[in-house]
Amino acid sequence: MNGRGLVRSMTVGGPVGAAQRWRTVRAAWRRRRTDATGLPARGAERARVPGAVRDVQPGPGGGTIRFGRSELRLHVAANGSVFWGWDGAEPEPSYALAGRCPEADPRAVLEPDMDGGWRVVAERVTVVVSRHGAIEVRTPGGVTLRRDLPPRWWETRDGGGGRWMQRSEVAADGRFFGLGGRTGGPRLRGGTYRLWNTDPGRPVGPGDDPPHLTMPAQMVVADAATHLAFYDTTWDGSVRLREGEEGAGSGHDRPGVSELRMEGGPLRCWVMVGTPSRVLFAWASLTGAPALPPSWALGHQHAREDFGGDQGVRRVVAAHHEHGLPLDAVHLGVEHLAERRGFTVDRERFGKLPVLADELRRDGIRLVSVQAPSVPAAPGDPVHDAGTAGDVFVRDGTGRLVEGEGRAGASVYPDFTHARVRAWWGALHAERLEQGFSGVRHDLDEPTAFTAFGESTLPRSARHALEGRGGDHREAHNVYGLCMAQAAYEGLRELLPEERPFVLARSGWAGVQRYGGVGAGEVAAGWPGLRASLSLVLGLGLCGVPYAGPDAGGAEGAVSPELYLRRLQLGAYLPLFRTRAGHGEPWEFAPEVLAHARATLVERRRLLPYFVTLAHLARRTGAPYVRPLWWAAPEDRALRDCEDAFLLGDCLLVAPVLDPGADRRAVQLPRGLWYDTATERTYQGPGQVLVDAPPGRIPVLARAGAVLPVRGADGGLELEVWAPARGRTGGGLVVRDAGDGWEEPEVERYVSRWKGRLGVVVEREGPEGEDGLYEPSHPVRVRGLGAAVQP
Repeated sequence: MNGRGLVRSMTVGGPVGAAQRWRTVRAAWRRRRTDATGLPARGAERARVPGAVRDVQPGPGGGTIRFGRSELRLHVAANGSVFWGWDGAEPEPSYALAGRCPEADPRAVLEPDMDGGWRVVAERVTVVVSRHGAIEVRTPGGVTLRRDLPPRWWETRDGGGGRWMQRSEVAADGRFFGLGGRTGGPRLRGGTYRLWNTDPGRPVGPGDDPPHLTMPAQMVVADAATHLAFYDTTWDGSVRLREGEEGAGSGHDRPGVSELRMEGGPLRCWVMVGTPSRVLFAWASLTGAPALPPSWALGHQHAREDFGGDQGVRRVVAAHHEHGLPLDAVHLGVEHLAERRGFTVDRERFGKLPVLADELRRDGIRLVSVQAPSVPAAPGDPVHDAGTAGDVFVRDGTGRLVEGEGRAGASVYPDFTHARVRAWWGALHAERLEQGFSGVRHDLDEPTAFTAFGESTLPRSARHALEGRGGDHREAHNVYGLCMAQAAYEGLRELLPEERPFVLARSGWAGVQRYGGVGAGEVAAGWPGLRASLSLVLGLGLCGVPYAGPDAGGAEGAVSPELYLRRLQLGAYLPLFRTRAGHGEPWEFAPEVLAHARATLVERRRLLPYFVTLAHLARRTGAPYVRPLWWAAPEDRALRDCEDAFLLGDCLLVAPVLDPGADRRAVQLPRGLWYDTATERTYQGPGQVLVDAPPGRIPVLARAGAVLPVRGADGGLELEVWAPARGRTGGGLVVRDAGDGWEEPEVERYVSRWKGRLGVVVEREGPEGEDGLYEPSHPVRVRGLGAAVQP
């Protein structure tokens, strides 16, 4: 923390007082003093590049290429992914991988190339290595998608590990996406993006960097193909991006540039090539299938700063029922914890929490608890004493416990990079279940100091187990939230094996989707916060984290009724829909605002079967619920540049209102016929159209021929079918809700088409391996018939 950070720690307000801020400043100086003695001095450095090729050792799926001052391990996996690692770096160990490294593709062989280089030709990609260490990734047709120049290392003169830089070039028409949950996207334009999970200490807006969750995974979309590049190192670093230009200079293209600088760790990379759906399928097979949330977690969840005790919760729930507002879960914050910390419930305010939980569960509402990693550094606290006895807390290089500043004041932190510690922490969730909670939401899990925003609460010299390898916080920081999510997920699954766990992380890294979703935190309350919300969810989805969302409602600043509704309307179409009463409940606004809010929440409830289907498909394919407009047509440059609308699955296009005073908005349409779901008016794509956006709703368009599972008037599943264009067919997938257990329901496939005088018919395809079409298993409602026959 520099001097500016210290001053900010003293001047930022919030729920803490001056004494807490003084303790935080003292802790910051303590961290700096610890790091001054615990980290090796950098000293003089020397630069190194690979040099020229010396010899080659072919192997399964590739082989090893030895250069004068380094060696390159090249591996093409059976799933089409390509791995390379410098200085002997292997794919394992890695926190990103869901299991072992994928097996090699036996058909991929290392063979000589021109000018003393080498290449590996695989089914979906060709990798060419020059004699000086430049690596090109090409399509099977020979188009270069990515060119990594020879890397450069800066090492200490005693031969210790050092920092490194990798400069890459991509196609001139390429567009960058990803790098975690960024607020300034989803398309990442020129600039520098830091890779260090951070709590900025305030609701985030466009351009705030770094965010709660970062990862060195970038998706590049170009005319030739889409590819995802993931540099598998957890150290602090930054990425400088510059988009390319076509025809720059004397008629020549200027490639896009990505310059990655890391403070340490191995230089190793995974690349996946193909269509966006194929790329994310390969990414999910590498980093793990997304955890399937319980069905209730796909409904409306609600939180507020302080419910005022268990009676306050009852009042808020009763008000939702009274005003016809669907509600599926209630999130309790630190107000339900004794002294706002630890695991112990405040018995004065929540004296009969299990009774409250049972009442809510009978009404179909679940309770979710907040949990931070900090444990009070106070002998006598049961969690502290048990952890101290079990030696689970982070220590410094001298073996002393490291103390940081959390909500509990002086705190110690479990070392989640140790399997034994994760098992211990997971077992603590038995108390959460006994109190009636159905899941947990993590907070301050970057980990961050409570008031020293932007700083890790642990010194960089703090020691971590790192699964037995040993290391310090420079390597462990970015995976701390990931490992905490793993501990909670595995603990809940062990304690309650018949139900799917609900774990909502705030921080994490590549692979966090294996353990649950990501609550993207609080976004700025103004209109820019709407764009930040959409950018966060789209960016996380393209990094393999499909179940995510920010708080709808905002936490600070003035919110007009119009802005409140527009935030609610956007949130209702995002995977994680959690409202936050930062500016009042819906019934505290004018009657017309309440009516519009009710319609929004009812529509989310109606679409719940569709969200359940998208959740199952995300688990099976890695495809996000929320997708950019270019998802099915990445070659369409107009769609690539569109950042203010998104696809919800394959069937719906959602165009949120992001500016004040708008009652109409322009919408960029992909190819095909689209229906306005409110008016059934038709629009033809590709192209831009103007669509009505009155205060009570945002434009939502359905693809012609789409078959959507929705909740019918009787509460059962119903098929909503949008008439296909004449001479065309459509279809859709349905996965029925099988409850909150582990049963894998069947995927039902439906086809819609025109059939003579019968009009539009909907038929179900037979099980895999069987021919024929069958009657639908659910009631069918066809929409858009009148519009479909218009000339």
